[in-house]
Amino acid sequence: MKEPIIELSNLSKQYDHVCAVNGLNLTIDRGEVFGLLGPNGAGKSTTILMMLGLTEPTEGTVNVCGYNSTREPLLVKQKVGYLPDNIGFYDERTGLENIIYTALLNKIPRKIANERANLLLKQVGLEEAKDKKAGKYSRGMKQRLGLADVLIKNPEVIILDEPTLGIDPEGVQELLQLIQVLSKEHNITVLLSSHHLHQVQQICDRVGLFVNGTLLAHGRIEELASELFSNAMITIEAKVSAISDPLLNEIQSLEHIIDVEVIGQQLLVVNSTSDITSSLAEIIIHSGTKLYGLSIKEHGLDDIYHQYFKGGGKHEISNTDSRGIR
Repeated sequence: MKEPIIELSNLSKQYDHVCAVNGLNLTIDRGEVFGLLGPNGAGKSTTILMMLGLTEPTEGTVNVCGYNSTREPLLVKQKVGYLPDNIGFYDERTGLENIIYTALLNKIPRKIANERANLLLKQVGLEEAKDKKAGKYSRGMKQRLGLADVLIKNPEVIILDEPTLGIDPEGVQELLQLIQVLSKEHNITVLLSSHHLHQVQQICDRVGLFVNGTLLAHGRIEELASELFSNAMITIEAKVSAISDPLLNEIQSLEHIIDVEVIGQQLLVVNSTSDITSSLAEIIIHSGTKLYGLSIKEHGLDDIYHQYFKGGGKHEISNTDSRGIR
């Protein structure tokens, strides 16, 4: 059963004559990994600051872990861990000392703090570097140290702002896997703000697309793709043994064909207004050409993102998910 843990109702933030966030309604459930996507200035950071109680909304309400972020910001901070994009530590202290210091600030007894800090540093892959000064840590190591830092107080929600920025590919995969473990095995809710679409698609249960202070659409990636591209052309990829002019002419004569693109010596990319895979396969085989593979391209987060933002966010979509905007 779904349990709401973050609830934003008619949330707006006005800075002078600039509307940073406009009438945002969104619910995020416990244990969910939710991705916030959008260009710079879209309103993501302002929304996060209002969730944390670090800035007050002009209108609307924010409830996190059952507390109102505006009226009860300290209670919210006890329940939420926040990892900003530019994280800072005491460079002259070791990784372990930094984490224990955070634990003590959160009134965790020293013995428990020491045990928990050592366990977390092991979980994030810093066990061997725990006695190394933080000033000597690489960017990727600092990000992992930051994750341990936000987890030391056992938060119910963690908010990560561009957590993989500047990390090598192997480190990125390790961090993403850790985020998934936190969500699925420890039931921690993760709010992830990122520009890295492929990474978001790998781990997020749902995503929200921001532009000009407005949440244009949200939902599962496959649901957004299905609705956004329901009336668009279908792209079919066919890998064959060889491509000849007679074969191309026959394919182009099919009904519903928009265009045919030849890539290399063996790949055909066919765009049509309907699913013509069976007719396409029949033509290729009857021509005497070997058919090695035939598939309809699935639209991913990259397609969804660019479909919205290439027009300045003017596309509209009817959200079927009752937990968010309408």
